[in-house]
Parts: sequence; structure tokens; C-alpha cells
Amino acid sequence: MLSRTASNLFWMGRHLERAETAARLLDVGQRITLLPNTELGYQNEWNSLLQASGTSMIFAEKYGEATQEKIAEFIFFDRENPSSVVSCIEKAREAGRIVRTALTSQVWDALNVAYQELRKIERTPRARIDAASLTDFTTAHTSTVRGAINATQLRNDGWHFMNLGYGLERADATARLLDVKYFVLLPRIEFVGSGLDSYQWQVILRALSAHRAYHWAYGGDITAGRVADFLILNGENPRSLITSLYESVWQLEGIAKRYGDTVPTNARDKAREVLATLQNHDIDMIFDEGLHEFLSWFIREIGTISNLVHQDYLLGSA
Repeated sequence: MLSRTASNLFWMGRHLERAETAARLLDVGQRITLLPNTELGYQNEWNSLLQASGTSMIFAEKYGEATQEKIAEFIFFDRENPSSVVSCIEKAREAGRIVRTALTSQVWDALNVAYQELRKIERTPRARIDAASLTDFTTAHTSTVRGAINATQLRNDGWHFMNLGYGLERADATARLLDVKYFVLLPRIEFVGSGLDSYQWQVILRALSAHRAYHWAYGGDITAGRVADFLILNGENPRSLITSLYESVWQLEGIAKRYGDTVPTNARDKAREVLATLQNHDIDMIFDEGLHEFLSWFIREIGTISNLVHQDYLLGSA
């Protein structure tokens, strides 16, 4: 497979997952604002979403003070934000168009319908748009594309690259959404274990569509340790860090087997190393180390793996 084709398939997967992440961040902010504000509590909840997404500087330069309306516009519609829903779906669709012959008609149709429906939403007056509907639109269409990929594409190297993009982006996204809990949402130690604390953990679970699955796995009590364990180390959770990384390693193994000794395996080796580190941790070790510190380390490692994927597979001419 040409590296250009592999790159477009890889980034098509990443951009679709990134669009869904942006929509989920919007949902987190919307749910948090349903709670009444409290002095010294969590006035900067919208800023926390920008911090977690890594786009706070871009936002500040263009919009200044953060408000719900400005951030909703920035996260969903703003083309100057490379991680906005509109930007990501447009990039995914363009990547798919470039490698149209590598996609089944079902995948292309799902991708194209998402793009066309998005254009209609853009033309709708903002006052008539509910933030929750934006999240529902995005998750529905990205799920449809993902379903078409897994139902109709050959399990060849192209399929591996698409799903590798999904896996690495999902690992990064879950870590960033978890880190929202660190940024501003709970700035005072006396809130730990309170109703506010429990509600915020529920917000994270619902934003990841994992609320019901959590209760199946852990029962009724929502605690920081259990939620973090579910989202980081539970291999039955499809969005957990360990599951996303395991699937990424599996895709890299599949690519390595197809290409043999003709290309390096630095990305696979690094992914194996990070996975082994996760497997050797339990949630108490992570909290002792510091949840934010652990998540920051993990996000950096995912970035390193992604860079190695580019070096190994996506920079050559073939």
C-alpha cells in the first residue's frame, strides 16, 4: 500500500474519533452547567474543556473571555480550531475522497452523508440549535461510519490503518476527558466524596457513553477509584485506556505481519512497552502517583507512538 493511502486512511479514522471527542467535550460542559454554581467551586468549567482539549490558547486569541456560547461555537463550528467537529469531519471526508477506491460504497456513503448533513446544520441559525442535538448528531454519524468500516471493509492493511487511527485517538481522547476532572472541576479537597464529586464522575461516564456499562461492571456506587479503574484499566470497557491501547497494538501487529522486515516496527515496540506499563499498574498505584500526572504521561506516550507510526509507515513513497 502506498504510504499516501495509508496516511489518509489512518487520519480518516483519527479525525472521525476526534470529531466525536469534541462533541463529547461539549456534552460534558453542557451537563456540568446544569448544576448551580457555587463560590470557589467550579466557575471555570468551560475553561476546563479547553485545557483538556489542548486548544485554550487558540480560543483565547480569537474569542477572549470564555462563555458557553463562544465555546460551543469554537468546539463545534470553528474551522480555525483544527479539533472542532466541523474541521474533523471535513478532513475525514476529504481523506476518504482521496482514497475513495480503498473504501467500500457503504463507508463512503456514510461519510458523505455525515458531511452533507453537517453542512445543513451550519446553515441553521445558532439560536435554533440545541447543544445536546449537536452531540447526538456527531456520535450517531461517526458510529455509522465506524459500523460500515467494520461491517464491509476487508481485513487488510487499509483496515488496520483505519482502526489504528481510531484506537490511538480514542486512547488520547479518554485520557483527556478523564483529565477534565482534574482541571478546575473539583479544586477544593473538601469536595472529594461529596454529591458534587459524584455528579462530576457521572458526567464523565455519561460523556463516554459508559454510565450503564459502569453499573454493570461495578454496581451502584460511583467513586473516584472505581470510575478511574473502569476508564483506565478495565479491559471489558471498549473506551478504556488499556482496551484502546491493546487494540492499537493488535493493529500494529497485523501491519507488521503483512510487511515483514521491509519496514521498522518502532511504533509497535513502543506501543507494547506502554501497554506493559499499564498492565503492571493498579488503580492505587495510579492515584499514589497522581491521576493528572499519570494521564499527562499517557497522553505524551500516545503522541510518541503516533509520531513513530508516521516515521515507520507514512513518510515514504510506498
